[in-house]
Amino acid sequence: MRSNPFPSSSPRATRGLFLALSLTLSIAAAGCNSVPLKEAGTLSSYGNLGAPKGKLSKSRVYVDGTRLVSAKTVSILPTTFAFSAGARVKSDADRVMVANALDRALCISLSDKYQLVSSGQPAELTIRSVVTDIVPTNKAMAGVSTVVTVGTGFVLPVGVPRLPAGLGGLAVEAEAVDSGGVQRAAIVWSRGANSLQNTPRVSEVGDAYSLASKFSSEFSRMLIKGREPKGLDISLPSGQRMKSWLGGKPKYAACDAFGRSPGLIGAVAAKYGAPPQWTEKKPKPAATY
Repeated sequence: MRSNPFPSSSPRATRGLFLALSLTLSIAAAGCNSVPLKEAGTLSSYGNLGAPKGKLSKSRVYVDGTRLVSAKTVSILPTTFAFSAGARVKSDADRVMVANALDRALCISLSDKYQLVSSGQPAELTIRSVVTDIVPTNKAMAGVSTVVTVGTGFVLPVGVPRLPAGLGGLAVEAEAVDSGGVQRAAIVWSRGANSLQNTPRVSEVGDAYSLASKFSSEFSRMLIKGREPKGLDISLPSGQRMKSWLGGKPKYAACDAFGRSPGLIGAVAAKYGAPPQWTEKKPKPAATY
């Protein structure tokens, strides 16, 4: 007779485990919000973009790797909103917060290779991004999901993921142009929140805020490598990234224009569904250095 590999487990605990796993898998299978790619007409050219690719994140990209290799300085213009996207968010403060989160993540990531200079200063590359669409997060459903997700963690051996309802999304287009205004890289990108990877936050822009850093990670990776990224990025973050993500002083003063990361306090608040507005830090002027 084969012995029980889990001698201390009770039938009730085993049933609870299987129930949790089944619920997790069923929710994960259904819990993904699809956001279509959307052009706002703000790129200097769309003719260089490749065919749409991707599953979780969808994108069309162009990158001139040979021209990016020699660039050393980068300036990031503050992200703006297409009219249709801005109209979907009630609060101007929420729009600014999402834009700052996107630009901050981009600035920190690009600091691994480039010297970041303040917007308006001479630079070999200038980056401009436009939010082309936002799918607002349903705050009520995010609150219910938080209660269910956190609550089941105390009674079941496996945590239940986010409920597949009221999920938000984000679409962005961006480009990097050289000092002569010639497009050297461009991307049209979109992604919807999903039950497994995006923690519910009780905010209309809770998912857009989270997805902004996803966009920045993909675009900055392309600019740093000088080619279209392939597969997952499994490299360890640099020391300057870790310091900045924890809310510390960024490598370049220009990045402070987009505020500092909420760090560990923000991570804990996100776990319990708190709106990002509660922990988001206001930008600090470069003159404080």
